[in-house]
Amino acid sequence: MSDPDLQLRAYLDAVEDFECVDVLAAVERFRQGEVKEVNKAYCPSTAQLCDEVRYRKQMREIMTRAGVKPGQLIIQ
Repeated sequence: MSDPDLQLRAYLDAVEDFECVDVLAAVERFRQGEVKEVNKAYCPSTAQLCDEVRYRKQMREIMTRAGVKPGQLIIQ
């Protein structure tokens, strides 16, 4: 897909069932180049974005169960 509007629509459709906080965390990791499994020269596919969103959700849930609040430093 080369049309930016179509690409954006595909991303939005792909993540519509996820929590906003997880989508934003995933997008930020892509933007910062922190997602290791992708070619940083290209935009991620919708599948790659969804994989990272699911990973962010999983990490958020683990941190919540461990009693870590958002923004709280873990290492002291």
